[in-house]
Amino acid sequence: MGQKIHIKKISKFRKISSSGFTLIELMVVIVILGILAGLIVPRIMERPDQAKQMKARVQIESLETALKLYKLDNGSYPSTEQGLQALVDPPATGSQPQKYKTGGYLEKGKVPKDPWQNDYVYLSPGIHGEFDIISYGADGVPDGEGANEDIKSWEIE
Repeated sequence: MGQKIHIKKISKFRKISSSGFTLIELMVVIVILGILAGLIVPRIMERPDQAKQMKARVQIESLETALKLYKLDNGSYPSTEQGLQALVDPPATGSQPQKYKTGGYLEKGKVPKDPWQNDYVYLSPGIHGEFDIISYGADGVPDGEGANEDIKSWEIE
């Protein structure tokens, strides 16, 4: 008989603990989320230019990898004249690649534009290495500061 009473107490406890949140608890959680959003969102929203610069760096690194694969297959980098388009379509001018990879060297089948919708500048041979890739930043012209700062392949770590 003592066991039955004990079981009843447990079942009462389960009923109490299984009830939902109270209105006050929900309001506290909503207020806390509102405070956090008020602190974090403005910090993220103030940095769209930095996010675009980071995206350009990532894209340049991706292009560098594709260029290295191109060279591995074909013995040299595409010329400046052939440009980055040689990573998507076999070049029609200059030295012809011997073992061009079917489907090209970029996953999406097209050369990306920088985050400001400008073409990347490609030089091969480059001034700072075997090739140079440059995004001229938000203003699309060489040099600049802040959002207009150039992103250069030889400066990416």
